[in-house]
Amino acid sequence: MGGLGSVGLAAAVLAAAMGVVAYLTWLERKFAARLQNRVGPYWVGYPHGWLQPIADLLKLVVKEDIVPRRADRLLFELAPLLVLVPALAGFAFLPFAEGRAVADHPYSLALFVAFASLALLGIFAAGWGSNNKYALLSALRMVALLVSYEIPLVLALLVPATLAGSLRLVDIVEAQRGLWFVAVPGVGQAALVVFLLAALAEANKAPLDIVEAESELVAAYNVEYTGIKFGLFYAAEYAHTLALSGLGATVFLGGYLGSGPVPGSVWLALKSLGLFVALLWIRWSFLRMRVDQAMALNWKVLFPVSLASLVTAGLWQVRG
Repeated sequence: MGGLGSVGLAAAVLAAAMGVVAYLTWLERKFAARLQNRVGPYWVGYPHGWLQPIADLLKLVVKEDIVPRRADRLLFELAPLLVLVPALAGFAFLPFAEGRAVADHPYSLALFVAFASLALLGIFAAGWGSNNKYALLSALRMVALLVSYEIPLVLALLVPATLAGSLRLVDIVEAQRGLWFVAVPGVGQAALVVFLLAALAEANKAPLDIVEAESELVAAYNVEYTGIKFGLFYAAEYAHTLALSGLGATVFLGGYLGSGPVPGSVWLALKSLGLFVALLWIRWSFLRMRVDQAMALNWKVLFPVSLASLVTAGLWQVRG
């Protein structure tokens, strides 16, 4: 693909991702309303609140931009971008057709995880740069959570990579033409469950959103941010959740593979939204865990299960 074609493809994927991310906020609010017997967004875009995300965006844009007096201005200003850009970078590696991805790299799975982990820098920069002890404590909790949960997340992702014998996402999808990896007895289901729970922590979703502490009466590490900068953190959160859903659909559910005349990109979108809704279902069904409970779940349950799944997948390949 030529240079202009690659730029056009990247721009189209970015625009589509940002458009979907904007309406994921509407989807979560309507989904939560259904679970809790409420209406959700209604008037702005009557009768279902279709224009609510646009109204929210306009409201954030016109809000005053306030910077704390003693903040580290450079870190404070850069933090929202340091969180958003790595979240959006993951979409570049997701293949939506055979050989069709913005960045089709032999190690695209590893690169996806590497870029996603860079959000830690933005989170810590937001907590430190705000010159607010509560924001800093929240950032430290979030960094500790992400560093811990990335271990079972990576081990779970290595299961389909082992079964496919490659770290290239296109190869992993093509290896599922006969059998989706989620259907591999025992191994696939365990790896997917670990992946989903670790994704909840990565996306700062309940029951693992320990950055929010009621005792401190602050939202999170971005408590000092206002206006569009505050909105960028939440856009990054939804973008990261959608990217992880797309990654899970790619490595466990066959990605763009499907039947009939439906394009592969549509299959990938449907599977990704299905996993996103599954994450929402978990998020709105359980209470928030304490920090010690979240860490115990990671090290005592998810880590050994993911490690056992990876070893079993290796034995499966050797015997196969």
